[in-house]
Amino acid sequence: MAAPRVSLGALKEPLGLNRALQWFFSIFAFATCGGFEGSVTFRVTCAGAGHENHSVTARFAYPFRLNEAVFEPSLTHLCNHTWPKDVHLVGDFSSASRFFVGVAVVAFLYSLGALGLYLGYLHLYRCVGSRLPIVDVLLSALLAALWLVASSAWAQALGHVRAALAAPLPHCPAPAATCARAGATPLGGLGASVAFGFLNLLLWAGGSWFVYKETPWHRPATPPDPAPSPM
Repeated sequence: MAAPRVSLGALKEPLGLNRALQWFFSIFAFATCGGFEGSVTFRVTCAGAGHENHSVTARFAYPFRLNEAVFEPSLTHLCNHTWPKDVHLVGDFSSASRFFVGVAVVAFLYSLGALGLYLGYLHLYRCVGSRLPIVDVLLSALLAALWLVASSAWAQALGHVRAALAAPLPHCPAPAATCARAGATPLGGLGASVAFGFLNLLLWAGGSWFVYKETPWHRPATPPDPAPSPM
């Protein structure tokens, strides 16, 4: 294997700078989605003498299997055992969120590897007969398409998450109990993850053009630098 020629010159070109931006913003995409934790709280007022008030909270997190988030303390112990079993939130949005985070992680790893290639082996990347730019542009276009699908799917799923958290408490047995929403974690961080997803889409779609310019389809590859003659 040829020895690396480490140089930061690639970062001064659109090819390397765009890869650095892709690496940087992919971190924000999977961190804002994969690291999210939240909760929703309801106030339960029992009918009858005393009108006892209780607060119940369901906690959820990535990958947003809301149907596994149970309200605590258990409603089966409240209002004279009005609820026969535990109550959960509604909906499973794990497929869209996991796909989104998976694409972000793959993009992070690929952009980091490509950046290392540019910084250490740009002379081989651009040499005559090199197929690296062709592989690079095909994978870049594939990742741009994956960002489009993943960001769109997660944006739609996030809308369903918002609707599920804004819905009344499931299975509130009136008039034995009155259930009122008391608060929920703001979902601004998840909205940011969608924004970062589409920003990454723009970076990968636009970056594919800079990679395409390195392929023989746009211009012939340049020969490698001649080795220094022995003294």
